[in-house]
Amino acid sequence: MSTAKSGDTVRIHYTGTLTDGTTFDSSAGREPLEFTVGSGQIIPGLDKAIPGMAVGETQKVEIPSEEAYGAHNPDALQQVPRDAIPSEIPLEMGLQLQMQTPQGQAIPVTVVEITDENVTLDANHMLAGKDLVFDIEMVEIVQAA
Repeated sequence: MSTAKSGDTVRIHYTGTLTDGTTFDSSAGREPLEFTVGSGQIIPGLDKAIPGMAVGETQKVEIPSEEAYGAHNPDALQQVPRDAIPSEIPLEMGLQLQMQTPQGQAIPVTVVEITDENVTLDANHMLAGKDLVFDIEMVEIVQAA
């Protein structure tokens, strides 16, 4: 029975949860996730868990934040004057917005604090600083040539 190795394209079903059991993502009801093992297409901790798995095999993988979306970076918080936010945007905690870098790249940000004068935006990934748990099932392996 062949097992997945670096360079293979695989398809997995998965459910991702926080350590408290809260589900943040799942492939249930969707097509399996397809990626090339070792290519950097998925978070490092999950990529490391795939080699050696066979079709039909399942496993639970605990991934520390450093091998997932990294530590929460306080430098990714930015305060902007409240009047710099267009008035048609209804400001509320948790609102997802997009900012643009000077190079024109879109960056998703989340409103994390609102005062009369300022709005604090967080450009960290929503799972930064969190340890994750994945239940994965190997669905298909396409061996590298």
